[in-house]
Amino acid sequence: MISNSWIDKRSIYWDRLGTLLGNVDSSGIASLSHSELREMAFLYRQVAADLSALRQDPTARARAAQLNNLLSRAHAVIYSSRKNSLRAIYRFLRAYPQRFRSLLPYVLASMVLFLAGALLGSLLTLARPAFMRVMLGPEMVETIEQQKMWTESINSMAPQESSFITTNNLGVTFATFAAGILGGLGTIYLIGWNGILIGVVGTACGQHHMALKLWSFVAPHGALEIPAIVIAGAAGLRLGFGVLFPGYHSRRYSVGMAGSEAVQLLAGTIPMLLIAGTLEGFFSPSHAPVALKFGVGAVMFSLLLAWLGSSAPSARAGTKDSRVPSLPNTDSERLPSSLAASFPA
Repeated sequence: MISNSWIDKRSIYWDRLGTLLGNVDSSGIASLSHSELREMAFLYRQVAADLSALRQDPTARARAAQLNNLLSRAHAVIYSSRKNSLRAIYRFLRAYPQRFRSLLPYVLASMVLFLAGALLGSLLTLARPAFMRVMLGPEMVETIEQQKMWTESINSMAPQESSFITTNNLGVTFATFAAGILGGLGTIYLIGWNGILIGVVGTACGQHHMALKLWSFVAPHGALEIPAIVIAGAAGLRLGFGVLFPGYHSRRYSVGMAGSEAVQLLAGTIPMLLIAGTLEGFFSPSHAPVALKFGVGAVMFSLLLAWLGSSAPSARAGTKDSRVPSLPNTDSERLPSSLAASFPA
């Protein structure tokens, strides 16, 4: 028979799990800190063991029913798939800057690779004009030599072009990320290649007095599109680092952890590319004043910086019951993947 003293000792854990679930019900899972998420997973296992013991005692049926209900709520949070909703998207966008800043070294490395590629492309175009023809093709080079923009055809088919551009950009960013599984080498190649292409086009247009036309076209959508490509490169580099340098973890765990962080970083580029694709299809190739195009680009980039620099939602502080023992910080107490993916470490 279960003693009252045993119930008193174990009820500390039950109450704590109920408190965490109440926080999730009222403010969403993003309101919990990473340590509280780990704590919830630990308490779930503890309460499940307690329920098993209570079911052996016929006199504890009421208490067993209470714990069964508590575990059902916890299971829904930890293991069940979360429904997509505007609120969930909003919570992700609010939490994204924290993930971005936690992986800032990878973002800076990706940016350096992109800029190095752009510089290399520019220098090769200046030193070897034939390189421009190899990179861009004779048709595009001829268009540039005639001082015409190759984007004129977009105006007549803006809706279709916008959809195509967005799909293509998403494909490029996802490929840049996925190539990181090759130890980061694929990502390095794709980021460098995109940088070289920008350098070649920019230099070729500058040589033919088309710099203003080019950059006024690029500015509105490029303010979001280029950072999105750089961030995708950072996600690929993070994945590659996890493949090559598992540290004290197993390689499988290292790749899984790196992949989770990289996917979260990559997901933030989706709204950026949707907006960029719309601008590139409808506004960038239009005959709007040059000053307006640069102004839109400046506004887009300023909004992006404001978002990435914003503060993440504050986690609830001071809510942990002091009676609950501290949780062990070992690999055996890892979060279930569905719970860990819901909040940045």
